[in-house]
Amino acid sequence: MSAPSADTGAESPAGGPGDPGHVATAGLSLFPFRGLRYVPDRVGTLAAVTSPPYDVVDPNRRLDLETADPHNIVRLILPRPEPEDNGDRPDRDTRYRHAARLLADWQREGVLAPDREPALYVYEQRTSPGSPGGELLQRGLIGALAVSGREAGVVLPHEDVMPRPVADRVGLMRTTKANLEPLLLTYRGHGGAAAVIEQAVQGEPLLTTTTSDGTHHRLWAITDPADLAEVTRDLATCRALIADGHHRWEMYLRLQREHRHLPRSPWDRGLVLLVDTARYPLRVRAIHRVLYRLPVEAALAALGDHWRVKEVPGPLEPALQALAEAKRHGGNAFLLTGGDGHYHLVSEPEEALLAATVPTGKPEEWRRLDATVLHATLLDHTWSIPDGPDDIGYLHTAVSAEREAARTGGTAVLLNPVKESVVRRLAEQGVTMPRKSTSFGPKPATGLVLRNLKLG
Repeated sequence: MSAPSADTGAESPAGGPGDPGHVATAGLSLFPFRGLRYVPDRVGTLAAVTSPPYDVVDPNRRLDLETADPHNIVRLILPRPEPEDNGDRPDRDTRYRHAARLLADWQREGVLAPDREPALYVYEQRTSPGSPGGELLQRGLIGALAVSGREAGVVLPHEDVMPRPVADRVGLMRTTKANLEPLLLTYRGHGGAAAVIEQAVQGEPLLTTTTSDGTHHRLWAITDPADLAEVTRDLATCRALIADGHHRWEMYLRLQREHRHLPRSPWDRGLVLLVDTARYPLRVRAIHRVLYRLPVEAALAALGDHWRVKEVPGPLEPALQALAEAKRHGGNAFLLTGGDGHYHLVSEPEEALLAATVPTGKPEEWRRLDATVLHATLLDHTWSIPDGPDDIGYLHTAVSAEREAARTGGTAVLLNPVKESVVRRLAEQGVTMPRKSTSFGPKPATGLVLRNLKLG
């Protein structure tokens, strides 16, 4: 770990214009920054202080992470209020202030320390053939990306966001003045940045660790001006798709607007991991729904004669194969279960029903998406379920959705994944999908490198 440096000024984009306040709009502009990283000999292990992204940490996993190490990053990204501060009302502001105090304490105590010079970081994730998801190698660049709205056409969102989680992330970042975890963005480069990445991984990494899921993580710093310039040239004509982190990107935009009166503002940039999917294709998985207040019997009864409903044999894996097979035949298909070992394939909706319930004025490809039909036809029209946290849960694995349905007496609605090409094609047309339509991965581990805005 490099020792702290006295230079706390803002950095120029990689090889870009000398004005530190310069924000490119023609293409992606990725800034080096002084990464804030855990000091290995001040924590148990690096793996013990990392976490998945905040929005995929369930309550049980959160407790496991908190007890793994007193300095686990989950204490910052999902902070709890200190007992003496919260009284009888543990409000958000108290939690944010607690996270800010922890972050300051850990830096003062030397648990976290900034690197000496600004860098872009090459980040590698690798899994073995025996891992649950199979063998995988992914490499990308972590940096501070110039923030721009949808009208600029540089960073393309593909999902809608909801105000509540955006407000939560805004409050946390505003109070901590730090980017605590990188967003996952994809782009298609022209080879320059990829060459710099492949050269960097031949050297000694800054850190190496293996997390509990068996994923091996390595990090390198790129500081050579020629390498940074090559990355800038490659990215200058590229656009990025937000793969994971729509609410946090909206957070960046809001905080940028709040601080637009500041010259050369560090709020004009946000921490991201950029992955060139021409070289390292991401995996796209579905995000499943659990309808807490709707038992599966009532859900099936409400379908009437407008859908084809067929019970398929379990357990879960062959039932999911039946769902995938239904998708290969075209049309919309969903798998419903109450977590009791029974599975119902719901497919082939009536065309008249879709015509009457799915909004018009958008591309036909969007109108036929499973997520579109699920929200417009089933949730809104057939089941009349409001899209709020008391009524709908969003689960990233079919196993967890099935368990949650069993626990709550509700209905798990399992979906097929969407192809990345479809996601990108709609995003390039300015069309967003219903929120939580996709789960891109692998997601970057949180805690390997942070960005303190006071350092630029």
